[in-house]
Amino acid sequence: MTDGPQESDWTPDMDRAPLGAHVSTAGGVPEAAARAGAIGATAMQIFTKQANRWAERLCAADECTAFHTAMALTAVRRTAAHDSYLINLGSPDATLRARSLASFIAELHRSDALGLDYIVSHPGNYMDDRASGLARNIDAIATALEAAPGRVMVLMETTAGAGTGLGATFEEISALVQGVPSAHRSRMGVCVDTCHIFAAGYDLVGDYDGVWSRFGDVVGWDRLHMMHLNDSKFGLGTHRDRHELIAEGQLGEGVFRRVMTDPRLATVTKVIETPKGDDATVTDGRMLARLRSYAAGQ
Repeated sequence: MTDGPQESDWTPDMDRAPLGAHVSTAGGVPEAAARAGAIGATAMQIFTKQANRWAERLCAADECTAFHTAMALTAVRRTAAHDSYLINLGSPDATLRARSLASFIAELHRSDALGLDYIVSHPGNYMDDRASGLARNIDAIATALEAAPGRVMVLMETTAGAGTGLGATFEEISALVQGVPSAHRSRMGVCVDTCHIFAAGYDLVGDYDGVWSRFGDVVGWDRLHMMHLNDSKFGLGTHRDRHELIAEGQLGEGVFRRVMTDPRLATVTKVIETPKGDDATVTDGRMLARLRSYAAGQ
């Protein structure tokens, strides 16, 4: 399998849409910029805090300045945060939901201070009743956007549909976006994860055009601002969220070739969240080169 254009052959203007990876912020958020630069990213996703802890923090002015300075040295032109894995805005438990809402509002404030474009958010788990969970999630997002004005968009991420998780169907993703009051709806969008929708039952391998036609009809192309490009360790409809390297899982090379050459997706920001291996820079760089080779028809 060829990985196409080598780093020496590639220039940032060759990416019609921003393309990159989720990169580590170990050592501080400003350190992520160099990691994005090292893999030739034109898009970047980060955690602005530890994703598996409730502890919140502010982004101090000097941290934001250092981040902006470091980012100016890269080719990155789209940036996103992924919110905490602990957040569950759809929970029926009042204490957990209040804590989740406070954490989500803090994420909006940090992302705005850092000048990020998007926050990617997993819809919550409803636990009791699906319709009630959707309503709670919508209400919490609206409250958060009211409490944290700014330009940062919230992108609801499609999920694999395990357990009581929301957002595994295009209908639910659309409901989450459309349910937010019109005053804040312009700050709402969607992030489609290729692994997740395949695991949820959308057959990108056998019915690629049908899946995207359904997405356009139900959600609308204007809502798609970002994609997570991940292959899947497990098969169609398994509801198992396990990412694999590009073209090395159940989705395979053909799907990603189509994604990278699909005119409907040509301007959509794309980020990989694939396994890092022993060396994240080497592995991520190889995956991005592979995707660029598909875009180039190689």
